[in-house]
Amino acid sequence: MQVETTAIDGVVVLTPQRFGDDRGWFVETFNAGRMAAAGLNMVFVQDNHSMSARIGTLRGLHYQKPPRAQDKLVRCTRGAIFDVAVDFRVGSPTFGAWVGIELTEDNGKQLLVPKGCLHGFVTRAENTEVQYKCSDIYAPDCDAGVRWNDPDIGIDWGLTDEPVLSGKDRVQPFLREVQSPFTWEAPR
Repeated sequence: MQVETTAIDGVVVLTPQRFGDDRGWFVETFNAGRMAAAGLNMVFVQDNHSMSARIGTLRGLHYQKPPRAQDKLVRCTRGAIFDVAVDFRVGSPTFGAWVGIELTEDNGKQLLVPKGCLHGFVTRAENTEVQYKCSDIYAPDCDAGVRWNDPDIGIDWGLTDEPVLSGKDRVQPFLREVQSPFTWEAPR
């Protein structure tokens, strides 16, 4: 497993090794021991799977408040997405900054989005499927978000048309309207 750091502390790109032959390929998408050896000590308790039929479907920017905050390990198993994490930890030197990476069924990359970061993605192909592990269960009373097109964050989603959005994502508050429940802790 290859581990690449990003400009945001704790947000990493993981690329598991694929083993191929004339039948196709095999990949170990998660291994707790390898994750721990890389200093990534999370326990995942829920797997999610979404399918977005249309190109330009945008889901985000989401987070779950404490006490049900979630680390997420995201991968695209069909199609392609532009996956984004935004630092939402008060006191972080990169608060409000974002990183994005293309995740596709072909490149096999995964994005680890730690607690305290907003998460969202936009589809680049029809019938795109995304699967992700979460370190806590979904809790509707802790579900929250920030507007996908917040000008203070300035994410370049690469869109040429208006995205396909849920009603909830159309009306999320802007970053300046939200008090983050997360505090940054300097790495040791």
